Amino acid sequence: MIMKKNPDTSIQRKVIYSQMVSLDGFTEGLNREIDWSAPDEELFKYINNQEDAFDTHLYGRRTYENMASYWPTADTDPLATENEIEFARKWKEVTKIVFSKTLDRVEGNARVVKNNITQEIKKLKEQPGKDMVLGGSNIATTFMKLNLIDEYWLYIHPVVLGNGTPMFKRLDDRINLQLVKTRTFDSRVVHLRYQRIDQSVE
Repeated sequence: MIMKKNPDTSIQRKVIYSQMVSLDGFTEGLNREIDWSAPDEELFKYINNQEDAFDTHLYGRRTYENMASYWPTADTDPLATENEIEFARKWKEVTKIVFSKTLDRVEGNARVVKNNITQEIKKLKEQPGKDMVLGGSNIATTFMKLNLIDEYWLYIHPVVLGNGTPMFKRLDDRINLQLVKTRTFDSRVVHLRYQRIDQSVE
């Protein structure tokens, strides 16, 4: 008789902070402009492929509102590229969880969490599913302070903004990381993937 191995129930879903960032560490310019981070075809295709690893997007209010103002109908825009259409369709399918104390209503496949972020993420990690991707520097700072981020995916663009919204804001404690993957694109964007040193490398 062949005995089947039991699945490893100790493996939990990860929270991955993925962010476009300038060389000097800003996610937006001084006037919140993000035109400098628009991906070319190669990078956009790569990002779309990475989306297959996620089934949940984690947002703060402002990032959710920015995304929800465009992507729900982007795939119907006659001027949309194939990559934009593909991302829009994937974005609409995944679960969106919005952490906000002021937002009361969200649309589509989304819900609001007002309190107990740590408890919510712990519950999500214990559920079966794919990894979760976190977007937005403000909510990411909260997650960092609560020690909830497992990996950091930085897409570093070859531009110095000089000022704007910093990717990493002031923290009370140091976070030790290890570099586990790099990739350089034709556009000179560099993808750096870091894990906390207490996470296993895949």
